[in-house]
Amino acid sequence: MPWLRRIAFYAALLAVWEVVARSGLYPPYLLPGPIEVLATLWSGLAQGLFVTGTLVSLRRLAVGYAISLVIGLALGLLIGRVKWLEETVGSLVLGLQALPSVCWLPLAILWFGLNERAIIFVVVMGALFSITLGVEAGVKNTPPIFLRAARTLGARGPSIYSQVVLPAALPAILGGLKQGWSFAWRSLMAGELLYFTLSLGNLLQSGRDLNDAAQVMAVMLLIIFVGVAIDRIIFAPIERRVRDRWGLTG
Repeated sequence: MPWLRRIAFYAALLAVWEVVARSGLYPPYLLPGPIEVLATLWSGLAQGLFVTGTLVSLRRLAVGYAISLVIGLALGLLIGRVKWLEETVGSLVLGLQALPSVCWLPLAILWFGLNERAIIFVVVMGALFSITLGVEAGVKNTPPIFLRAARTLGARGPSIYSQVVLPAALPAILGGLKQGWSFAWRSLMAGELLYFTLSLGNLLQSGRDLNDAAQVMAVMLLIIFVGVAIDRIIFAPIERRVRDRWGLTG
């Protein structure tokens, strides 16, 4: 059964980690064992420090991702349907997508200063282009026969987008949204490493400053957990519904 294999795999992984930590190859402050890391994680959660940091990071993520979602959906629709925008703005978006989001951080600090707005700007830049390209790909791959049928039935203007293009493009759009979320999450962590307020990124930096590898690893586990939880709670159910609607499930 899949869950048994997962349990066996992670149990073996923890055992190897514990053996390496106890071997003396690395000092304990550089490579703590899983028991120490889990104890640090529990202590941080019990004290509320990790909970507060997580909530602060999620708030920033929600604001930045919401901004990139609104802009990315509109921009992707326009690029996908307007030829001259595809040839101009589309090429720019494609080029900027190849730029790692952390590269926006120095510019954000110069423009906004080392504050909340700079971090949110980096989050927006991290997610925007993936969402835009996902929407553009979905719009371009909409079968032309769907559009002709809609026009024959009297659909015009915005109704074509809302009733035909967007539903047909939904699988590709969802892929872009999911990729944009993952880039936004990574961008947020990079930005928070430099901004000294309580957050997950700042807790990572504090652990490094204190030579506390247990805290660093505990926060890393928390970041992984939050990322997986959001994927399972938000994106996975939507993906299942889309696959069912499109007849892609076995």
